[in-house]
Amino acid sequence: MKGPLFYSKILLFGEYGIIKDSKGLSIPYNFYNGALKVSDDLSAEAAKSNESLKRFSLYLSELEQSHPSLVSFDLEKLNTDVEKGMYFDSSIPQGYGVGSSGALVAAIYDKYASDKITVLENLTREKLLKLKEIFGAMESFFHGKSSGLDPLNSYLSLPILINSKDNIEPTGIPSQTIDGKGAVFLLDSGTTGETAPMVQIFMENMKQEGFRNMLKNQFIKQTDACVDDFLKGDVKSLFGNLKHLSNTVLNNFKPMIPAQFHKLWKHGIDTNDYYLKLCGSGGGGYILGFTQDIEKARKALEGHKLEVVYNF
Repeated sequence: MKGPLFYSKILLFGEYGIIKDSKGLSIPYNFYNGALKVSDDLSAEAAKSNESLKRFSLYLSELEQSHPSLVSFDLEKLNTDVEKGMYFDSSIPQGYGVGSSGALVAAIYDKYASDKITVLENLTREKLLKLKEIFGAMESFFHGKSSGLDPLNSYLSLPILINSKDNIEPTGIPSQTIDGKGAVFLLDSGTTGETAPMVQIFMENMKQEGFRNMLKNQFIKQTDACVDDFLKGDVKSLFGNLKHLSNTVLNNFKPMIPAQFHKLWKHGIDTNDYYLKLCGSGGGGYILGFTQDIEKARKALEGHKLEVVYNF
């Protein structure tokens, strides 16, 4: 048995800001994916996933009892499949900010939710918000607190524009220019990051008035401007705003940037060869990069692993 594929995602803009109602833009990233499979001969990795699914199933049964109007599952079938050796076979790296738990949540909802909202129906804003709420509650099992956006992106496999907490919509993004020199890329930090501790640091910082002001007057404004520019395809304005955003992140989100990348981050801003930003909560995993000349960026970042996500 093998279920349908669910893809990883990249939050291009909006990390941390969307907690405080900034705009956000999330796109599916088809390079990585995962699917539910059943086997009676599990590898060590698959056995670990199977164990995790057992715990997840218990959590879902508690969720169903505490929020009966939110969601219900065919738990009998889920438990039977888990007993048979079901696991999530995934190429999505964990702790890298590309939505490994989101894809798993989408796969479980797709297969076991009763009265599920399907991708084929007319997805009104109400239905999207309901899905986001369900996915947020499900994914909290992995992160302690989840916006539900990662699973939503994975489930719909569409770019999602976040206008505010309760205003989200599927969106179109400018089509890629295959031979374009400009690119969005992932830079491998070589270490994994954990979401919960990073969000905790952010929440602690939010207690300081100076940090809250910076978030409102710089970070959120710059994020919103980047989302608008990207969707309009206004490259010149986008890179102006990206430079400001990259600088704001370097000055105010240092703990979320692995120490060995502080210099590289600054180098990009000083030379304009590339601009870096957080990919997800940071602390490790991938760093997101934007450049108007991918060859220049490759030279400047020699010795580091780059993966191009989008060309323009």
